[in-house]
Amino acid sequence: MSDTLAKTPLHAAHVAAGARMVPFGGWDMPVQYKGVMAEHAAVREAVGLFDVSHMGEVEFTGPRALEAVDRIITNDLTKAADGQAIYTAMCNPEGGIIDDLVVYRFSSDRIFICVNASNRKKDFEWMKAECASRCTVTDKSDEYAQIAVQGPRAVELVQRLTKVELPLIGTYRFGTGEVAGIDTIISRTGYTGEDGFELYVASDKGMALWAALMEKGHDLGVQPAGLGARDSLRLEMKYALYGNDIDETTNPIEAGLGWVTKLDKPEFIGKQALAAVKQAGPKRKLIGLEMVGKGIARHGYPVVHGAEKIGEVTSGTMSPTLNKAIAMAYLPTAVSTIGSLVHVDIRGKPIEAVVVQTPFLQKKK
Repeated sequence: MSDTLAKTPLHAAHVAAGARMVPFGGWDMPVQYKGVMAEHAAVREAVGLFDVSHMGEVEFTGPRALEAVDRIITNDLTKAADGQAIYTAMCNPEGGIIDDLVVYRFSSDRIFICVNASNRKKDFEWMKAECASRCTVTDKSDEYAQIAVQGPRAVELVQRLTKVELPLIGTYRFGTGEVAGIDTIISRTGYTGEDGFELYVASDKGMALWAALMEKGHDLGVQPAGLGARDSLRLEMKYALYGNDIDETTNPIEAGLGWVTKLDKPEFIGKQALAAVKQAGPKRKLIGLEMVGKGIARHGYPVVHGAEKIGEVTSGTMSPTLNKAIAMAYLPTAVSTIGSLVHVDIRGKPIEAVVVQTPFLQKKK
């Protein structure tokens, strides 16, 4: 089966490290190396490396690039500085989420966007259709390898390989420079709740950068980490996963992404629909659940209130850091308040759960 799956530029490194490979969004990806618990702990306590080269990259160039991109996203790119990245949703006219993105503003005439792996083709076609009359839209996905270096020792590790003064790159800021002698976009972003970087390099340089990071991070406790740890880390922070927690049937207001939905912007696709949702109040909300009874809520499990099904679990796991079963679900607004008790139907058994404050893991500033 792996012959029909796409392979990232780092595929050989995962196989050599003995990773267990699984299909993910059309890609052959490592789900774990030494085990999810060990990899999760490495990111929370030291430093972990993720291959995120399956993500897509799209570049917008020309005098109207800023205007073109700002029109297709919910956040306000005009208020970002050059060298700043912003997290945002991209919606259809009905307010449904086509994708969640990280948008990099190099300048007003050069914008770079990272899109989710499963949405690469769909996103590019949408972006081209909506923006090509205003600027040049180029799919750069195959040109980049991307490595996420995440954890409390991430800065120390990357600094060993570059002369760029990393403390000068603030959170959600980025710069360019050589890392391990390789031209790199150095972005202080990530999806784990830890400090760190996402490093973009030419696809044929990915293996060399991965090897350098593993070698230089040996004494820091560096671990390669797979999709399993990536999922448990992001879930502890209540970061949405496209295809599980958000998609075109959900909108940013109910998904808790109102903070990246700038309804005071003059125009963006979906604004009218989202303004109506905001005014009326969302009928449901994406909330955090902690299991009270014994059992782990998994994606797709029904959430019930009495005999009535009121929603279903979008993501769920046993949190390695908290040692508690946690989950996310869309619940009617009336039962979405913190402290509300519901039940999750786990293989025919109603198991008690409580709506809790999120993120589940409260990080110290």
